[in-house]
Amino acid sequence: MVVISVGLAIGLIVLSILGILGAGIKSVMNGKQDYRRIGMMAVPFVVFGISYAVLGDIPQAGVFTSVFMLGAMALTILLTGMRGTFKL
Repeated sequence: MVVISVGLAIGLIVLSILGILGAGIKSVMNGKQDYRRIGMMAVPFVVFGISYAVLGDIPQAGVFTSVFMLGAMALTILLTGMRGTFKL
């Protein structure tokens, strides 16, 4: 029973991902999406790919990607806060 439930859950997740990808591709083809937003969404995958190629271990690459993205987020918050404070 557990194996069937896990299999069905994984199947639903895969179908959901395929649906999201299909809708995203359709939006890009119709010109409804900005390429900068698409590029920003791809950054974690690119960082993970590069860190996996360098480190050669999936868990280490995942941890490095998480730390890198948290650092990038903190830096972005700092920069936007400074920009708002100093009216740059």
